[in-house]
Amino acid sequence: MTFCLRRREFIAGLGGAAAWPLAARTQQPTRMRRIGVLNSVAADDPQSQRRMTALAQGLQQLGWTDGRNVLIETRWGAGDAERLRRYAAELLAFAPDVIVAATTSSMVPLQQATSTVPLVFVQVTDAVGVGFVESMSRPGGNATGFAMFPDYGVSAKWLELLKQLVPRVTRAGVLRDPSNPSGIGLMAAMQSVAPGLGVELSPLGVRDAPEIERTIAAFAQRPNGGMILIPTSPTFIHRQLIIDLAARHRLPTIYPYRYFVAAGGLICYGPDEIEQYRQAAGYVDRILKGEKPADLPVQAPTKYETVLNLKTAKALGIEVPATVRVRPDEVIE
Repeated sequence: MTFCLRRREFIAGLGGAAAWPLAARTQQPTRMRRIGVLNSVAADDPQSQRRMTALAQGLQQLGWTDGRNVLIETRWGAGDAERLRRYAAELLAFAPDVIVAATTSSMVPLQQATSTVPLVFVQVTDAVGVGFVESMSRPGGNATGFAMFPDYGVSAKWLELLKQLVPRVTRAGVLRDPSNPSGIGLMAAMQSVAPGLGVELSPLGVRDAPEIERTIAAFAQRPNGGMILIPTSPTFIHRQLIIDLAARHRLPTIYPYRYFVAAGGLICYGPDEIEQYRQAAGYVDRILKGEKPADLPVQAPTKYETVLNLKTAKALGIEVPATVRVRPDEVIE
């Protein structure tokens, strides 16, 4: 299986994206621009394709169509750090005008490889804390973008929500990729509130499927446990396995995004990740038209949602307390 997605495959993934009029397609551009896209996950994942469709549609709405006035090269790391480093070098050899880095795992090798090519990142946590930018308002270098979680405080909310939903929980396993720099800060934020909630935290390092199965099974041997999933490439790639194991071991688990809950997870608290890919197209457009990443402020979500799967709650024997407030459109039955 190849993890390198070329331009034709990128176009094929657009689904219902509107075709450009014949006159627009045949018009000769004054200059063909180049966009690189580095993904940390797999090309055949449906959620990955939804992300790329949102980016491509956003670009089309702004007048950028692959093969007409822009060339788009996309690479998929599939959770492999070495492959991401290699693909970062390939994209730079493509001589792009701008590169979109999807997630922290993609941004790390790109930042290490270039200080001049404009980078637009998506779905990162605490861009200042991990060193991607100097500040949110004035990034200062060759990178800017969209922080899914602008600081680490969201993880404290995850822990509080877990305890609120399931008061019997006294142990929380935190599923994370130890190599991801944002995991350290998210864990520290949880540790700051854990004593007051009467919860003992346990970091659960997960890199591949066998390790995930062993780690969760071992954690589940003691009672009154729950889990919190930190969004990283391994937890994204193996999300269905994690959801299934949480159900098998009867471990109430908090997730960062709605699609985990739609797949059978218990509850999530987080923003709409797809919206950030649409917004990233706007920054790519502005950079292609001459603006500098250093002058484009890093943006953060303005809306977060709590989504609950009632079927999963019932299967776990959880009576949802009135203090856990969800709107009707945030309930999956």
